[in-house]
Amino acid sequence: MRADAKRNYDRIVEVAREVFREQGYDASLDTVAKRAGVGPGTLYRHFPTRDALLDAIMQNWMDRVDEAADKALTHEGSPRDLLLAWFEQYVALISLHKGGPAKITSAMGDPDSPINTKCQVLASASERVVGRLREEGVLKQGVDTLQVCRLVGGVATVADQAELDQAAVRPMLEVVADGLVR
Repeated sequence: MRADAKRNYDRIVEVAREVFREQGYDASLDTVAKRAGVGPGTLYRHFPTRDALLDAIMQNWMDRVDEAADKALTHEGSPRDLLLAWFEQYVALISLHKGGPAKITSAMGDPDSPINTKCQVLASASERVVGRLREEGVLKQGVDTLQVCRLVGGVATVADQAELDQAAVRPMLEVVADGLVR
């Protein structure tokens, strides 16, 4: 890729991240192009579909998911505390963009979703945390990682749509954690 094309690519991804954070994933791609200082043709040459642009934005995010799971697994304290540490990270990760929690949560477990790969990364990180607690025998019988992802994603969706802060979200996450731990 030529240096100017690489700069345009990077600028489009950076601006799209900002626009999607402000307006949600359904924001106009024309707005992204204008703010990035490129024409629509340049945007579509690099990203032929909205999903291709989302993939580029989410690559960095996927790396952060694994780091967050690693951090949660080193958390000292009770199994409930470990779950809450992961849940708070999980909510933060899927709440970076307005509308993100609903989009990601509704795509969880859907192999036909265009963001299925990202959902699998998130589910895999969740399985590392939930699986460890399952192996330790501290989770209630039948706790399924996909169900946990959907529950925590539901809390994140409510928080996103109601514009709740972390202090308002924490009690809801505590209810979820209490329902999972023996």
